Amino acid sequence: MSGSTGAVAEVPSRERDGRGVVRALRSVAWPDLARLAELDAELFADDAWSEATWWAELAGRPRRDYVVAVDASGEVLGYAGVDLAGEVADVMTVAVVPAARGTGLGDRLVGWLVARAEESGAEALLLEVRADNAPARRLYARHGFAELSVRRRYYQPGDVDAVIMRKLLSQKGTDRG
Repeated sequence: MSGSTGAVAEVPSRERDGRGVVRALRSVAWPDLARLAELDAELFADDAWSEATWWAELAGRPRRDYVVAVDASGEVLGYAGVDLAGEVADVMTVAVVPAARGTGLGDRLVGWLVARAEESGAEALLLEVRADNAPARRLYARHGFAELSVRRRYYQPGDVDAVIMRKLLSQKGTDRG
């Protein structure tokens, strides 16, 4: 993965969906940031990251790593990011545009997050998800995440709880002997 260098390189992951559209996962590049900020505003409304936040996140390499899923024309269909701070990695974001939901793209993105955390040598991967986002909670549960606790009224406005979830990882990271 190229997150540690900041270089734009393709993550080796391609597949065709049921409509024949080639989708690839690749590292986020600086030119992607304006589009990611637009999508974040569409998908997360009150919780959206600004373009400045995206710039700061990408500048956090190699500790932070992000990937985008694109179709054959280069249109962003989804994205995901992880903080690789040590023994515990944290999911920073996962998003799939409405038109690509139900195609398995969320599974691919979460799979990438898990693999990336394992590669870094993390022992666990944590995330927080809105309590009212049942599809996301089911997605994470399918990937072995267990609910640990609840942060009451975490998401504002709306007083929506955050569910903290954790997945224990295998010890196949390259940083382990």
